[in-house]
Amino acid sequence: MQPDKLLLHPAALCNMARRIAIEAGHATLAHFDESGYAGAETKGDGSPVTVADREAEEIIGKKLKDILPDIPIIGEEAAEAGNLPDLSGADYFWLVDSLDGTKEFISGSGDYTVNIALVHNGAPILGVVYAPVKGELYAGCGEGTAIRWLEDTNVEKVIHVRRPPKEGLTVVASRNHGDGGRLNAFLDGHKVEKLIKRGSSLKICAVAAGKADLYPRFGPTCEWDTAAGDAILRAAGGVLATTGGRPFTYGHAGRKFLNPEFIAAPTDFFSDSIP
Repeated sequence: MQPDKLLLHPAALCNMARRIAIEAGHATLAHFDESGYAGAETKGDGSPVTVADREAEEIIGKKLKDILPDIPIIGEEAAEAGNLPDLSGADYFWLVDSLDGTKEFISGSGDYTVNIALVHNGAPILGVVYAPVKGELYAGCGEGTAIRWLEDTNVEKVIHVRRPPKEGLTVVASRNHGDGGRLNAFLDGHKVEKLIKRGSSLKICAVAAGKADLYPRFGPTCEWDTAAGDAILRAAGGVLATTGGRPFTYGHAGRKFLNPEFIAAPTDFFSDSIP
């Protein structure tokens, strides 16, 4: 199939991205240790980075170029090094976080993921999130296509957001990031049954899979942190939106690809503010 034709077949392209994410994820496992990782470096923004981040991003970049050589790729580690493509005139581009949840990885937690997203005209249209330690993969490439796949059983299941239960919301929040005071103030306005702390983009996937109802994030994130999960959530009947209820757009080089604060939830949660 010609590369430009591949963009017209999102399911086939999503399957390719899934295989790439799994290959990159398996590469990270060569450096993972449940007792912790001692070789982390500190980037300019103060966040940690490991050999696993860089090796996985190199694999993803090469494989994506092999299948769609003309589509720009923005990866977290390349961006940190100042290697950013020019997106002017680019209808499509990839957003990659080769190891989302580096603090989880360093601590020996399996709550880290490989994230690959394809963005078209600012909207995430394809997303893959793979958790190598858990052998768990989420993917989506359009309405009604969201799935969860388990590596040990090779079982794939369609997922979708749920209606909030009468007994109260299940809320997911970051284990290592965010503003706890603002989160508590926000949740005061809602009936909450359970608060679960998790790492990486698995929080967004929990909402997409109907395992949680809400993921509010009051604190800094970047576009590569959210784009893949956002695409999956949209495919599952939800949306990742600003606190004012506007769906996210991507490719904001002028703000260094930083996200505004957001809430991930079923679309109905924002029915009063999203047209």
